[in-house]
Amino acid sequence: MPKTDTRVVAIDVGSAKVAVLIADRTEVDGEPALEIVGVGRAPNRGTLRGHIVHLDATVSALKRATEEAETMAGVEISRAFVGIGGSDLRSANSHGTAYVDCGDRGIARADIDLVLNAARGVPLPPDREILHAIPQEFSVDDHGGIADPHGMLGSRLEAKVHLVMGHAPRTRTLVRCLNRAGVEAREIVFEPLATAEAVLLADERELGVLLLDIGSGTCGFAFFQHAEVQYSGVLPFGASHFTADLASVLRTSFAGAETLKLRDGCCLVGLVDGDEGLVVPSVGGGSSKTIARGDLAEILQARAEEMFHLIQGELEKAGWADQLRGGLVLSGGGSKLVGLPELAQQVFSCDVRYGVPLGLVSEIEGLTDPTWATAAGLLRYAVASEEARLPIARRRSLGGVRSVMGNLRQMFSDLV
Repeated sequence: MPKTDTRVVAIDVGSAKVAVLIADRTEVDGEPALEIVGVGRAPNRGTLRGHIVHLDATVSALKRATEEAETMAGVEISRAFVGIGGSDLRSANSHGTAYVDCGDRGIARADIDLVLNAARGVPLPPDREILHAIPQEFSVDDHGGIADPHGMLGSRLEAKVHLVMGHAPRTRTLVRCLNRAGVEAREIVFEPLATAEAVLLADERELGVLLLDIGSGTCGFAFFQHAEVQYSGVLPFGASHFTADLASVLRTSFAGAETLKLRDGCCLVGLVDGDEGLVVPSVGGGSSKTIARGDLAEILQARAEEMFHLIQGELEKAGWADQLRGGLVLSGGGSKLVGLPELAQQVFSCDVRYGVPLGLVSEIEGLTDPTWATAAGLLRYAVASEEARLPIARRRSLGGVRSVMGNLRQMFSDLV
């Protein structure tokens, strides 16, 4: 079986599943696109809330998903872009300054490297590492708002960057799982930033948009304005917590609660017939019971409101809560709970839509589902990262969606 050297591979290691996509670069109506040639998916019992808790189970899920994608594509996966989540990831904005002697030649790439390295120079605990350092803007001699200072004249160069910091041992554990599954990690990518590559529009990113990437065990979020990421983070809440709430309150099994959530769940009481009766699966052979649909919605709404208010509080502390002019985009498998968009609109007072993967060419059903958004975003990130060989100007990734991370691949090579 040939290797995937000329193809792009993405692996999303989630708390509920491992998803793998293999793509070829192509064009549609003269526009660059990604044609999906391989798809793999396997349940993952080895990851909890974004953390690997069982190495062998995670490796097994990786092997099953990659083998499925390999069989479909007729190639062997050797390297991939891999997403990472988890509530122990941290982000912060940083600032760096460098004095440059550029003469008449203008600011060079080496000068940009210098100021970005200065912005990365934040004190970190021994178990922390910088996964991403994403330029937000540059200033030359106190003239700010510059996207690309290359070639400009000046003596004082400043950079504002967004840093994403990971837990180094956990990253190495993920890499170990990949290696045992026969895959080398080309880059480890913060999942909300990858998802943004697939689902956000350029106008939204310019105006101010919040992405909520709701997985099984976590909810990652990222706020973009002026085309760049301004704030990001992860909360230890996800779709499985809605299920656990139902199981606890209704005293039913987790599997029964999951069935009830998927079949009858809604997280906004005003959208349901509150008096309609629903059968709650029994536990241990006991007799089943009935619950009003309104009561079910109240349980789910309480968890959804808690999650939304926590994220809103994070935005308020950072000063971005009133900047959602581009709205809010929901993505990830957990975003499909009925009522989430309407409730989010009430809490955040902005337009809300579902984020589905853009720029994919495929006859395979289901790839436009939000569940595949992170894997699709990793593909787009992979292509965008190749653009780093070009000047650092405002590049556009596939389908007109702005790449906020690709221009760093040549500047920093400390990713795993």
